[in-house]
Amino acid sequence: MIKLIITGCCGRMGKRLVCLASELKNFSVAGATERKTHPDIGKDAGSVCGIGKLDISITDDISNIIGKGDVIVDFTTPLSTINNVNQAKAAHKPIVIGTTGLTDEEMRIVKTASSSIPILLSPNMSIGVNMVFNIIGSVARDLGGDYDIEIIEAHHNQKKDAPSGTAKRLVGEILQAKGKSKKYRLVYGREGSIGKRPKDEIGIHAVRAGDIIGDHTVIFAGQNERIEITHRAHSRDAFAMGALRACRYIIDKSPKLYNMQDVLGGI
Repeated sequence: MIKLIITGCCGRMGKRLVCLASELKNFSVAGATERKTHPDIGKDAGSVCGIGKLDISITDDISNIIGKGDVIVDFTTPLSTINNVNQAKAAHKPIVIGTTGLTDEEMRIVKTASSSIPILLSPNMSIGVNMVFNIIGSVARDLGGDYDIEIIEAHHNQKKDAPSGTAKRLVGEILQAKGKSKKYRLVYGREGSIGKRPKDEIGIHAVRAGDIIGDHTVIFAGQNERIEITHRAHSRDAFAMGALRACRYIIDKSPKLYNMQDVLGGI
């Protein structure tokens, strides 16, 4: 039984993690946290998530409960994530991070901490998206320079960072596959009289609307055809189940910075 400390337990992802960890036989919820000003502090995590009482009181201080868990799962905000990473390091606990929008300095802190504890960081925990990460580079490389590349991502209207961490990762996989043989300019949306599209662009476009969970499309467009590789999340359970799989993977690992490709290799 893997005992989880779920941070941001009242958020969209946090609630699904609480629910699924309570339902699945190999997991249990050992603790749950929220920000200091959240109205549900002190309430039962199960009751707040609509699955009945779990006898887990939501706290605003992870240090009070971190010793009860085996793994910390963090889908919060960059500032909160860094605090949780520091707490995990102090308690020698592994942590799985799905938070996006981390700055270079925040990433430096995470990487430094991973020399002391196992950390799994991924902008998207979905198994399907990570399969796309695996193949997108080879597609870009094999098509060569004759295809224009555009990336479109769509999320709900409450998402704060743009473009999404997943879109950035897709760009990274493409650039790595292209190597030094081709230099690209990243263009975030277009407006006005921009002229003819140069060949050295990758267009990245962010849609924020309604309750879209997460859609990502990479377009490779040639003169007579185009290839579109699309992943659409039907439910946040795609991310939550991936995060739980990541917890199972990382629990007995040595200190290092892991990602979901490591998890896929371990299935």
